[in-house]
Amino acid sequence: MTHPLAEVRAEGFARLRPEVTQALLNAPETTLRDFAESWQRLEMDGFMADGGRYRRRRLANFLALPGRPGHERGLHRPHFQASVHNKLNGGVDRWFAAVEDAVVRNPVCAGLLDLGRAVADGLHPGTSWFVEMHQFRVEAAPGTPGLPTPEGVHHDGVDIVLIAMLARTNLQGGETLVTDDAGLERARFTLEGMLDLAILDDQRVMHGVTPVEPANAALPSSRDVLVLTWKRSPPAWR
Repeated sequence: MTHPLAEVRAEGFARLRPEVTQALLNAPETTLRDFAESWQRLEMDGFMADGGRYRRRRLANFLALPGRPGHERGLHRPHFQASVHNKLNGGVDRWFAAVEDAVVRNPVCAGLLDLGRAVADGLHPGTSWFVEMHQFRVEAAPGTPGLPTPEGVHHDGVDIVLIAMLARTNLQGGETLVTDDAGLERARFTLEGMLDLAILDDQRVMHGVTPVEPANAALPSSRDVLVLTWKRSPPAWR
């Protein structure tokens, strides 16, 4: 089985199908189910500058240091993106509910953190990393599409981004786009099954996701994803 590092190094991104990710993590079905079920307990994102009420989320942060395995959870802090990276919601501290401790302790979480860190360390050896974990649920209703990336195709302003699908419920749309800085499309795919994921070198490629809407207007509709990011850590954060 080829590790995604080689593909990210060559292309700037890699996509791992669910069966590949699940084999790499080797997590029992019950563990996967418990991890995915936690998305039922996310809280409304109250910082949408477009006034939208279609996104729920939780946030955690970690520090990963050279020569020390794993990720150490940090004190809860706000999420911040510069306006140059997020024209809609950037430039302000955004406080979100914390990821539950049991979710962080779940082996699936640790496995995904280790998978992304292997790519980050492979591209930038000996680096101290500030890592953020975002649980997202985007909801859609008839006539009111959900916007997974309301800021459009963008850089996150980090080094490595891992995006993992947990569940698509009664959904259509939600294509992931990968482009270069000039907007030239490099890839287009739809993350579908549990742990269908993409890993991106945020310095080299941009990404975005098209709007989602219900497949059946009479039923609830949502898109659950995990986003993990690795950013070179300033000394003050160590």
